[in-house]
Amino acid sequence: MINGSIREAKLRPEYAELYPAIEPGVWMQASDIGRQLLLWHLTAASVPDADRVMSDEHFEFRGGHQRGLADLAQRTRAADLRRQA
Repeated sequence: MINGSIREAKLRPEYAELYPAIEPGVWMQASDIGRQLLLWHLTAASVPDADRVMSDEHFEFRGGHQRGLADLAQRTRAADLRRQA
């Protein structure tokens, strides 16, 4: 059972070749994966193809803080906040 306040992610197996340092199909803290990907992008001189370091297409997510009905439309990632401004 996961702690509901911890956001977790797992790499989808079909994208494993893009992320050789991450084991596909294993739930990990999303912040740990994000940190690892950010460091990789900074040192490999590669840029993510999307606005986010962790693509919803490449990763599954679970957990995190529960949001109320009023919060459902609110976007909380930094890239989303820039779009709202």
